[in-house]
Amino acid sequence: MRKSLSFVVLALLLAACAGRPENLLLISDQRAAGATEIEMLVATTRLPSGDPGTLFSGERNQVLGDIKIVDIAISIPPDEARKVGQVQFPKKAPGDPAREFVTTRAKVLEIPDAQNALRSMLRNKGTGHVLVFIHGYNNRFEDAVFSYAQFVHDSGAPVIPTLFTWPSRGQLLGYGYDRESANYSRDALEEILRRLDRNPAVTQITVMAHSMGNWLTLETLRQMEIRSGRLPGKIDTVIMAAPDVDFDVFRTQMRSLKNAGPQYILLASQDDLALSVSRRVWGSSVRLGAVDAAAEPRRSELEDIGLMVVDLTEAEGGGLNHAKYASVPEIAKVLGERIAAGHTLGVPKATLGDRIGLATASGAAAVGGAVGLVVTAPLAVVDANERDRFGHRVSAVGEDAKAGLGITTAPTCPTERFGPRPVGCPEL
Repeated sequence: MRKSLSFVVLALLLAACAGRPENLLLISDQRAAGATEIEMLVATTRLPSGDPGTLFSGERNQVLGDIKIVDIAISIPPDEARKVGQVQFPKKAPGDPAREFVTTRAKVLEIPDAQNALRSMLRNKGTGHVLVFIHGYNNRFEDAVFSYAQFVHDSGAPVIPTLFTWPSRGQLLGYGYDRESANYSRDALEEILRRLDRNPAVTQITVMAHSMGNWLTLETLRQMEIRSGRLPGKIDTVIMAAPDVDFDVFRTQMRSLKNAGPQYILLASQDDLALSVSRRVWGSSVRLGAVDAAAEPRRSELEDIGLMVVDLTEAEGGGLNHAKYASVPEIAKVLGERIAAGHTLGVPKATLGDRIGLATASGAAAVGGAVGLVVTAPLAVVDANERDRFGHRVSAVGEDAKAGLGITTAPTCPTERFGPRPVGCPEL
């Protein structure tokens, strides 16, 4: 069974790597009607490639502390011309903006110019909310840029996108090198987060990481807490998508991060094939991103940490089921809403059972693929703003689908005396 699983994962990874296009960052001077442009700032510890089609390689910048900043804009075709949840890579660079993602701007900036660019983006978008994303293993510079642009667009998150990209070689057999490159980049990520926190125009920072990027993120946050005694106050939420982190190691990391601070949200999926292989590579019992949060002893351990746990196991993610946060459009949309909402849960020391999470119903076809909120305690434990924001999503998931997932929810009962009463609501 183990050999067959490893073969399937290897085949999927090889297929993905074989089809990677080249020179994605060549500038297109064409525009398409209905296309959307995603502008982002990119910070990196990679070595410049000297090639305008790639900008940066997978090697490490040997000048310690030299963080490169790039202002990049990616044009995304209209939704009716693409499959939402996927990146439509150009078949040949620079690409066709009517049907493919294309690069419309890519300019390396000095730090003062980067600060000016950030101020301009904040002013033009009318927000002080910055979303910092840290990618995972096996990502070239251009892969990370295009994938992040896709998530920002499909989630609809009203934020200023900032990408931190570390020196991944983007090679299937480069796992060990990538892990060391993540460690190499801890101080640089800390510097970026502190610079954002010191910027008076920035009012809120959400940190989101995927896969191995969570190792880098957690190690960075841990060293920041140890160094200063607390995390920067503007870091509001930390979202961990499919974290490739040993569960026991995660528990020790969180011991240093238990002071009052950001809301930590875990997006986990027990059918994540990439994490299944990682678990065997490391010889660990479970990877954090594939944990069964409902089963003991993990439930109690997570409860003690105080996470918002999001179980995406029932969502059909395709491929390795390793990037459901971006590949399932409904999940991306709800995450966008959650990012916009910020740290609004009203019970800071609530147990795991008092948190809310997201899931897609196994009977998605019957409910139109709607994403609903899994509520493991009455909605009364969540503050009123959160109930109002997400209540409609709870009711969007059919009772049959919820039963299939073992979900029980308290009904949202209207306060008016007239009209029919939902099942479970007392008479007024």
